[in-house]
Amino acid sequence: TTPSQVFHMLRRQAIRPLRKPLVVMSPKSLLRHPLCVSSLDELENGKFMPVVDDMDNDLDEVRRVVLCSGKIYYDLLARKQKLGARDIALVRLDQVFPFPGKEIDRILAKYRNNMLTLWVQEEPENMGAWTYILRKYRDSVDEGIFRKASASPATGFSKLHVKEQNEIVEKAFS
Repeated sequence: TTPSQVFHMLRRQAIRPLRKPLVVMSPKSLLRHPLCVSSLDELENGKFMPVVDDMDNDLDEVRRVVLCSGKIYYDLLARKQKLGARDIALVRLDQVFPFPGKEIDRILAKYRNNMLTLWVQEEPENMGAWTYILRKYRDSVDEGIFRKASASPATGFSKLHVKEQNEIVEKAFS
């Protein structure tokens, strides 16, 4: 979800002694998204993180953890910043398989007052990572927020897509 994550993912792939196929599913829109940036320090000294925790919250005040993957994170982040919501933690999965269960458990354990853990995705219910998350992490995710099940991943109408996207983001914060 950031340039440094992509850099370190590709670097990790290149230097591994055991070669496995790497499947990257990332939209082109993140190439020009104003919030999708990395510092030179992150590129130089960082490393790939399968799960990225939210550092902009009050740890003792967090009542809701929102797990997500991909570009929906930036829509959720924009809404969080607009509301000044420091009681919500946005945790993003940058690696879905192999599933980073231990890392997620470690992050969720930090939020002692967490009352609700959500999975948010912009894809319909029958697409995206929701069914995989449900199988792998059923006991830790309370609810999923997504578009209704559909035969296609997009509505085909820009205005309807924006409306549905706003509804998903609003549900995550209400």
